Amino acid sequence: MDKRTILAIVLSLILVMGYQYFFQKPNEAQKATEQAATATAPVAAGGTDKPAESTQQIASYRHVIVEKLSETVAEENITVESPLFIATFSTRGGALKSFKLKNYKKEVGTSADLIELVDVKETTDYPLSFALPDSTVTVPFNLSYRTDKSMVNLASSDKPQDLTFTKKVSDDFEIRKTYTFYPGKYAFDLSVEVVNGSADAWQEKAVLTWTQYVDPAMEKGKYSHEGPAYSIGNTFETVEEKKMEARKLYGPNIYWAGYETKYFISSLIPAQPSLTNLVLAKNGDNSIKIDLEGQNTVILPGQRGIFRYRIYLGPKDYDILKAENAGLENSINFGSWIKWLALPLLVVLKTIYQYVPNYGMAIIILTILIKMIFWPLGNMSYRSMKKMQQLQPQMQQLRDKYKNDKARLNQEVMGLYKTHKVNPMGGCIPIVVQLPVFFGLYRSLLYSIDLRHAPFLLWIQDLSAKDPYYITPIIMGATMFIQQKMTPTPGGNEMQAKLMLWMPVIFTFMFLSFPSGLVLYWLFNNILSIGQQYFINKRSA
Repeated sequence: MDKRTILAIVLSLILVMGYQYFFQKPNEAQKATEQAATATAPVAAGGTDKPAESTQQIASYRHVIVEKLSETVAEENITVESPLFIATFSTRGGALKSFKLKNYKKEVGTSADLIELVDVKETTDYPLSFALPDSTVTVPFNLSYRTDKSMVNLASSDKPQDLTFTKKVSDDFEIRKTYTFYPGKYAFDLSVEVVNGSADAWQEKAVLTWTQYVDPAMEKGKYSHEGPAYSIGNTFETVEEKKMEARKLYGPNIYWAGYETKYFISSLIPAQPSLTNLVLAKNGDNSIKIDLEGQNTVILPGQRGIFRYRIYLGPKDYDILKAENAGLENSINFGSWIKWLALPLLVVLKTIYQYVPNYGMAIIILTILIKMIFWPLGNMSYRSMKKMQQLQPQMQQLRDKYKNDKARLNQEVMGLYKTHKVNPMGGCIPIVVQLPVFFGLYRSLLYSIDLRHAPFLLWIQDLSAKDPYYITPIIMGATMFIQQKMTPTPGGNEMQAKLMLWMPVIFTFMFLSFPSGLVLYWLFNNILSIGQQYFINKRSA
């Protein structure tokens, strides 16, 4: 890689990373429409197609359910285990108390704890709590439910299994929450039935909530968003936790909403996005509430309202998220302008991994393939730099001769290029063509969950983390220094020459905190470039 290549890439890196780190801000609510839910809405599933008013007057009273102590059931835990996760549900709210991913651990090592996607305090509502606020019959989140199961085991089953929580609120009112789990899937379904056994029609507004405690002392990643995220009108948006308000309404047309980290996401997917609003709230106890709020739904006497959701709790694996058909894959930060290249590179990397089950070796092989594709362009760049170096004495003579006539100087220089068939842009065009590939691979390696805790060799046991001993960044800097010494220097630009002297140092310090998978790519790209430069220099000698 010649010096102009290094200069162009480092400046591009600094520009992109600087923009991402200091200036890029999530579009929190500007594209969303803030509005209150409408007073009326479609008839609930299971009801009649006729307007409620033509059948029976909607109850004008508002009945707020307050659970009596005699009806309160002691909290019980129900375990749901599948090949992918171990979940704990509670009869308090018929909600989720724990969700651990079997295939992912918090740290490298066999004894490390499993990744836990639920983080709440005992005083807050559990995630997946269901309520009917601002309704004819207003029901809080934390009702005590009953269930006839103590465990659901999908590890030895190939069929879906249900877990149902039932709450008989009164003689004429019952709520049933049914979770349906599928073997081999992170996603599961939730169906909530609200039974109206009274003589009046009701208007009920359903709210499903995800509660997340945010530890203010926990350090967040520099290159990833951690906090609420949602899709409105199939457009992905994020909200910075520090800038959240006490309560804010977004929507409607919410495709999904949830809480994300760099590699994992907890998301709620409504069955009717066009009728769903999102409410985000930040409480004083550092907890965040993410509510999917439906429209007012009419439930006629003797009928039931059914509210359906899809829940995805798991890794940000592109193929898995894409299969949910809700736009969840957009939560992976591949970059909107380079995603078209990052995804194919990731596909190639995963294909190589199928035959060489080591992601470090897969990165090296991918680096070789990319170098082979751009080998002719590299040769063009090196030859152009060599010719430019050979013309420097004549160009210096022209500068001295026409130092007071810039127009004539430019004319003579262009004539010199034409005579010797030299394209002054010949060393730059190949660089510009290769830059998108670098940034595409940069995004793929930085945000792909496949590299998380993926070992390479010896001391590198996590390609998504920095080199713990900084060995590979230092070697990478040394290879850049060797390249600099081997690359032809056109001369005539003192600023560029001084900057190039600092490039190995700048890049070494920059790559100290980069994931070792990225450093590995850059290191072997440098080694291949050194070999290519040696080949060109020997042929030109």
